[in-house]
Amino acid sequence: MLANQKQRLARRVLAALSCTVLLTIACSADAAAAPSSLLFSPYKDITVDMNWNADTLQTAASGASLPLVGPGSFFSTQEPKLGAVSLSFATGSCGSESWAGLSASAFASANIPALSSAGLNYVISTGGAGGVFTCATPSTFASFIATYYTPQMAGVDFDIESTQTQAEIQQLVADAAAVQSQYPSLRFSFTLATLAASDGSHAGVNTLGQQVVQAIQAANPAITNYTINLMAMDYGKASTANCVLVNGACEMGHSAIQAVQNLEHTYGIPAAHIEITPMIGQNNTSGEVTTVGDVDVIVSYASTNGLAGVHYWSLDRDTPCSSKKGLSNSCNGVSGSTPLQYTNEFLKDLGR
Repeated sequence: MLANQKQRLARRVLAALSCTVLLTIACSADAAAAPSSLLFSPYKDITVDMNWNADTLQTAASGASLPLVGPGSFFSTQEPKLGAVSLSFATGSCGSESWAGLSASAFASANIPALSSAGLNYVISTGGAGGVFTCATPSTFASFIATYYTPQMAGVDFDIESTQTQAEIQQLVADAAAVQSQYPSLRFSFTLATLAASDGSHAGVNTLGQQVVQAIQAANPAITNYTINLMAMDYGKASTANCVLVNGACEMGHSAIQAVQNLEHTYGIPAAHIEITPMIGQNNTSGEVTTVGDVDVIVSYASTNGLAGVHYWSLDRDTPCSSKKGLSNSCNGVSGSTPLQYTNEFLKDLGR
């Protein structure tokens, strides 16, 4: 979810691909098999404000550095209605994955029991803009899940932005399909970069994203608990080929909606299998700013149209910058904002 992700986007995706001809499978999944409720789980970049002495998660989003969970924690004192977080990112091969240099066992033992005890749900997010996650077999993927599994685990997120091969993507889809019966409560999200073309071309996911969507559709009906999570951010040049324009700039709330509609149009993905993840505040692309008003637009659309989830990048950015020195993962770059303003807006709009 860094600046170069949109540089890799194809400027156009072939409009209105015929699912029945090119994909030779049914384009729409049974909406009843989709995740049953809207999930709100901001991404938590584990590298930001990490307690590297204890390997435990912290955040300074409230204005002071606090443990994420536990006595006197961020969750218990600041945002007890948060509900869930998406922990990012595990990279490498499952079974020997790394959390920013921490082993799976070190990260899990230091954080997962505490999250579970606190009752804070969590998604295990893999890959990311600078990392790749692979898993060679369903059995190793099942073991990967077991490392982090508690009743508070909500799912696994495959953030696919980098250099996964088509075979590796197809294997991740096959792995998710294979473990559904073993872990029926888990959801499997595939997070993809997107454009939000409003010029009638319906341009959206790039070639890598297209491979992911087609792999999922080729696996239907074996895979049911999947979602496509669109990164509604960093559209690049302000043009109708990339986003919805208002006064010459990408309007971030309505661009997020357009991205969803483009995915539905081009690939026939049902709304109940789609999620949206904006970047709060200043995006990597100059001129793109997601406001709290955009949050209202996005949440209203997601709730009204039965989307599977809304998220944002990222929890640690939900605080103003004391001095803006370029984009930061620890503040949102919006002068005049207040700590946790975005999180509280999401929660208010969701009625929580």
